[in-house]
Amino acid sequence: MFIDFEGIDGSGKTTLSNLLAARLRRQGYKVAHAREGGELQSPIARRVRDLTRDSKLLEMGARTEFFLNLARDAQQLEEVIAPALGRGEVCISDRYLYSQLALSGGGRGLPQEELLPACELASKGFWPDLVILVDVEPDLARLRKRLGKIKEGRSTDGDSRKGLAGAGLSVRVREAFLEMARKDPSRWLVIENNDQPLWALEQRIVDAVLARLEGREPQIQRISPEVAAAPTGPVTVENVEERFFQALDALEVREPALAVWLLGGVPGLAPHQRRLASVERFPGLSVRSLLGLEDEASWSLRELLAKVVPADVAASLNGSTSPRALALSTLLYPLAPREVVMGLKRNDSPEAWNLRERALHDRHLGEVLLGLAGVDGEAAWSVRELGIQKKLYSEVARSLTGIKGERADALRESLVPHDRLAVLRSVTGLDSPFATGLREQLAAKALKLVLRSLTGLTTAEAFALREQGAPLTKEALDSIDGMDEPRAWRLRELFASRWPATVLSSLRGLPLTERSEALIGRVLNASPGRLPLLRNAYCVVATAHETALDRVVRPAAASDSDAARASL
Repeated sequence: MFIDFEGIDGSGKTTLSNLLAARLRRQGYKVAHAREGGELQSPIARRVRDLTRDSKLLEMGARTEFFLNLARDAQQLEEVIAPALGRGEVCISDRYLYSQLALSGGGRGLPQEELLPACELASKGFWPDLVILVDVEPDLARLRKRLGKIKEGRSTDGDSRKGLAGAGLSVRVREAFLEMARKDPSRWLVIENNDQPLWALEQRIVDAVLARLEGREPQIQRISPEVAAAPTGPVTVENVEERFFQALDALEVREPALAVWLLGGVPGLAPHQRRLASVERFPGLSVRSLLGLEDEASWSLRELLAKVVPADVAASLNGSTSPRALALSTLLYPLAPREVVMGLKRNDSPEAWNLRERALHDRHLGEVLLGLAGVDGEAAWSVRELGIQKKLYSEVARSLTGIKGERADALRESLVPHDRLAVLRSVTGLDSPFATGLREQLAAKALKLVLRSLTGLTTAEAFALREQGAPLTKEALDSIDGMDEPRAWRLRELFASRWPATVLSSLRGLPLTERSEALIGRVLNASPGRLPLLRNAYCVVATAHETALDRVVRPAAASDSDAARASL
């Protein structure tokens, strides 16, 4: 029997396919997994895959990508799948030719009728007896992927070729998978992985597979979780906190680490109490969720955990230029030097340079460069020159982020042949002839990064790019975070149905007005139980309340201070 698992990245298909293989082996079946442990079993297929994932190969076209992916699958079939089936084993694959139809057809827009004959040729007539589509909301899949990178110690801002197209690619690929399942219900089994623990999904998949192996056809083509009754009534700005924490409570039972991760950057007492409750089990994730928060409770938690998870505490300080952040960074340096100096962005203070000099002495030049974003001065330029000498081109390019002027653009120009994507990241928020030209060159090759580089820009050219990109991917909306411009509002209202989570997050930093509250209500009540939406809406509301409170408290505190000085 040939079983194929399909789904978008972050759906859980790799984990579930490995769980199924282990369960079937315990049942006495001989099982071959073509991608055991997430690694392709064919060495040739692995080498081909490396080509398709290399983000520096920006000129690779959609057809070239399709044929390379086809070659990878054909080699897996030749070396692993066909021999296993010939031996009478159960063969499990984690992706097969359906992935190429979904990616190249649904995702990249190539005509399906042109792709199918090539897939037939590559298959040699071997098509799965059962295709298990692990279906998940793309917003949730993306959160799981980012959390996975954090837990594995991988960078969360790396680029893959697929990722360069933006998050909209996963949405289109998912839609293509669901359409294939709809057209061939006898072969496809759709498993929802939004609201169930993996063990429950595993058991349902095992039951369905055993039914096929024993000649009993499964009774259903889609396995949906038994969802608890949702709270009744509309979601509003007034009750979004309650609804968010109800949904978070349910998630915590299934995925406790993700529940902590979703508290990231959310201000207020209630989220902080949940962080404290999770500290013993997830100290690193709990403190990382403080990124961007500088209230007294957040500082106390950082100081408490400084020697327990120093690298995570340092990561939570990334970009903070406050004296308290510098003092804590100095304390953390012996324990987490790389993370400390990478977090010194936009900080040109003597204390920050003391830390950088220590790091240079300790041979952490690459990390020092990454922490020079937004720092313009002769000392910073000297470090960049040293980076060029050491051929750390990507790090030097990233160090230019936020730096304006002819000198910076001249260096960017010289770095383009070495790492165009790092140079593109460095022009975020900049409106210069060089930045405009680079965006025009790369818009068709790295749309996600081009759109993100528009963050904060209100020019006509920036909005034209956003309007072109918004039908394709959410990053067009990412770049209008906190923007109170008529064209920004128009984008939000036009694409609230397509990119609801991003539309909500783009409101953060804006005051709650009749217009923003109406948009929040519209988005939430279209999908009242979706956790990413509830989380982003609550974050917007909590931030607006904290900002309003600061405006009241700070003048009052200043008045008290003035009165005290007068009495002296």
